[in-house]
Amino acid sequence: MAIDEIIGLLERAYGPRKWQPNRDPVDVLIQTILSQNTSDTNSDRAFASLKASFTSWEAVATAPVEHVARAIQSGGLFRLKAARIQQILKQIQQEQGHISLDSLRSLSMAEAEDYLMRLPGVGHKTANCVLLFSLGKPALPVDTHVFRVAKRLGLVDSRTSVEKAHSLLQAQIPPSQVYQFHIHLIEHGRRICHARRPGCNICILRGLCPSATH
Repeated sequence: MAIDEIIGLLERAYGPRKWQPNRDPVDVLIQTILSQNTSDTNSDRAFASLKASFTSWEAVATAPVEHVARAIQSGGLFRLKAARIQQILKQIQQEQGHISLDSLRSLSMAEAEDYLMRLPGVGHKTANCVLLFSLGKPALPVDTHVFRVAKRLGLVDSRTSVEKAHSLLQAQIPPSQVYQFHIHLIEHGRRICHARRPGCNICILRGLCPSATH
């Protein structure tokens, strides 16, 4: 299946998306940690509360863990995430001398990903979110929507793990299209290609999809 045909059809359906990786990498990292196992609404609320409750990431790192947990409790698993966030921030401070990931901008994509994945609890998806949305590196995060739609389209085998899917999909997508592909597959998964009862009858990719019901 021609990946450029999928990209073109999704752009026709949802419009072009401009890649503007201008967010602070530590912000993206922490917000992605908060997004795990909860809704976007809850994680956005938890991140906003965390930023409003502390003056800096250094203050988050040194606060009593229960204060951090209280600030992010709308995000689910808040005690676990509070401890994890503090571990990450303390490790960055120890290794970088301050809490910043700006030094990763000068590294290759593979080097930056390797550094991020050495942080506590950071896997491919979280690392790639930081690379894509902040550091300007065309790494493809594979979330539940991207993974589901990619499997249905046959871009990865149905037995492929989500970890393996990162490298398999990354190899198929032109670097200049990674951002748009990521955003469009998420939107398509939310609007049409639902986990249950996908809307195959109204799907713009129906003619290309081996999983489409007719």
